[in-house]
Amino acid sequence: MTTLESTNRPRARSSEWKAIVILILLVPVLWSPPFLFRIFLYQPFNIPSGSMTPTLMVGDYVFAAKYAYGYGRYSFPFAPSWISGRFRAADPAYGDIVVFRSPKDTSVDYVKRVVGLSGDRIQMRQGQLFLNDQPVTRVALKDVSAGAACGGEVGAKVKRWRETMPNGASYVTYDCVDNGFVDNTEVYAVPPGHFFALGDNRDNSTDSRFKSAMGFIPMDNLVGKVTRIFWSLDSRGELRPDRMGRVG
Repeated sequence: MTTLESTNRPRARSSEWKAIVILILLVPVLWSPPFLFRIFLYQPFNIPSGSMTPTLMVGDYVFAAKYAYGYGRYSFPFAPSWISGRFRAADPAYGDIVVFRSPKDTSVDYVKRVVGLSGDRIQMRQGQLFLNDQPVTRVALKDVSAGAACGGEVGAKVKRWRETMPNGASYVTYDCVDNGFVDNTEVYAVPPGHFFALGDNRDNSTDSRFKSAMGFIPMDNLVGKVTRIFWSLDSRGELRPDRMGRVG
């Protein structure tokens, strides 16, 4: 035992010095403005699917405010798995678009809209959202040519609704299929410390309605609140300047 300790001691010192040198070299990088901006304030994300169409579309690049709901395990890259809870925690509001990690797959970032909070009862009836047994206000809008967003032919007409949550948050949803697979659901009772999320493209979104794929989202899995589209490219790689700006 003594021999091993004696033999290993110089190597330990060598490793310590190497670690110190690496830390000294990393200080300028870790404390550089771009790094701090991404770690503590805003993180950029690319939208890879149409589940949040028409609010967010494939090719949109967005900023998520990481400080909006406090800092937790998924706020920082390479955070250890034993971290729990959130520092400066705050819950999202109805209608917020959030980035989070699904409890079913914590390796992937997801983006959806918050429609239910702890203690709420959520249900879909004939395509309309019900919150605590009350229908969420919605107004029919003019159909648009957006069949591709529904997996159909380009140019096919799609129904749209203007949905308004009890707190006044308002946004547009797509209704691709009348009485589709998840247009009529059971009642979901949101447990404490969780929220319920839906995609704005209601018939083409894997979200909290699917218990085996996502289910209720723990508040601790929040990454940030989507606040702005800062870049947007269409399928041809051309800029869509009309899509850049704040999102709601």
